[in-house]
Amino acid sequence: MSDRAVPFHCPYCGDEDLRPHEDQHGASAHGEWECRACLRAFSLKLLGLVRPRASGAAR
Repeated sequence: MSDRAVPFHCPYCGDEDLRPHEDQHGASAHGEWECRACLRAFSLKLLGLVRPRASGAAR
């Protein structure tokens, strides 16, 4: 499994034209992306794994 998540579409506009986000000095940070369609920058962060719930279990 890879340690880097790659988004398939922008979470804001749904477009697929995504590139790694670079700061003013040209360095890119892991998990930071920019959408060329809506010009938004966003980051991805893995929060962890969740355990499956048993069928019919109360919330």
